[in-house]
Amino acid sequence: MRTEIKLIALAASVALAACGKKEEAQAPGAAPAAEQLVVKIGHVGPTSGPVAHFGQDTENGARLAVEELNAAGIKIGDKSAKFELLAEDDAADPKQGAAAAQKLVDAKINGVVGHVTSGTTLPASKIYNDAGIPQITPSSTNPKITRQGYAGVFRLVADDTQQGGAMGRYSVETLKAKTVAVIDDRSAYGQGLADEFEKAAAAAGAQVLAHEFTNDKATDFKAILTTIKAKKPDVIFFGGMDSVGGPMLRQMKQLGIPAKLVGGDGLCTAQMIQLSAEALGDDRVYCVEAGGVDGDEVSGNEKFRAAFKDKYKVEVQAYSPYAYDGVKLLAQAMQAAGSAEPAKYLPELKKIQYQGASGKVEFDEKGDRKNAALTLYTFRNGARAQLAVIR
Repeated sequence: MRTEIKLIALAASVALAACGKKEEAQAPGAAPAAEQLVVKIGHVGPTSGPVAHFGQDTENGARLAVEELNAAGIKIGDKSAKFELLAEDDAADPKQGAAAAQKLVDAKINGVVGHVTSGTTLPASKIYNDAGIPQITPSSTNPKITRQGYAGVFRLVADDTQQGGAMGRYSVETLKAKTVAVIDDRSAYGQGLADEFEKAAAAAGAQVLAHEFTNDKATDFKAILTTIKAKKPDVIFFGGMDSVGGPMLRQMKQLGIPAKLVGGDGLCTAQMIQLSAEALGDDRVYCVEAGGVDGDEVSGNEKFRAAFKDKYKVEVQAYSPYAYDGVKLLAQAMQAAGSAEPAKYLPELKKIQYQGASGKVEFDEKGDRKNAALTLYTFRNGARAQLAVIR
């Protein structure tokens, strides 16, 4: 009996001591532990398939931004923010893109950077809009994306109207093309770009001799190229990506077609050099990239490129600076609003002013970037050569 009494007394003593420590820890004047806010940022791009190099590039840019934000230890409201990147692969397929978007919505992300291609961005944008989640695409150029009336859709690059129009005028005014032929891959990106090129080239005085079609997985273009060869165009415009444009250029060389190959940002890549091989030559391919920096914007872009190469041991492919800026824009808007809740920080995103790796960012009423730049390139000595930055 005495043993039981002693054990009860000991238990009571331990309980009182624990209670005293708890009260001491919560005593007035003691600093409370900082509350942490987990912020989930989605990224969707093609990290598999023929254009995986674009998706891997933008995902790496977004991941670098997340790591920098966490290292900086920023606060949103009175909470320490921890950013997490939820990355999904859409393989540049619209159905897979929609499924990836729904998966991120179900995961209750706070914002999304993506998608990379227009064909996946268009269906995904409705899913994010219905869920009230802001979406910033770093590279999708179809004009429809920001003309659907969705309040939370933003674009960081110039659209196809600007790209296609610029290349149409450049082909006639600078390359002195009197006749042009057009090929597109029937994707939301390629078709839109080709249509805008055709309108601009015709308006500038060129005769459009043909408009042929392929698809974004094709490898044999001899039939359409033979048809075009007979018409003898000065320029062939291709609306599509490097995975198709490179093999197409090789077959142009095999068929002895002397026309220059002109395209949009899908051809302005290091991958285009590899896929074209000996067919590339000098001043044979001209393209326009939906983006670019000049003047006092150059130093910020160079700083990003150096950090990117140091971390990933590869050069920037195309749109990683825009994905990087997309993450930083979301974070800045959240800080300004003192909240990571989409409905609360969206008004701040709409009026944001930001200086980043891709230059100065402000959005117009549609969600398009104000004063978006375009960069004209050709290829010389097996490397991309910049011709001009235009706005």
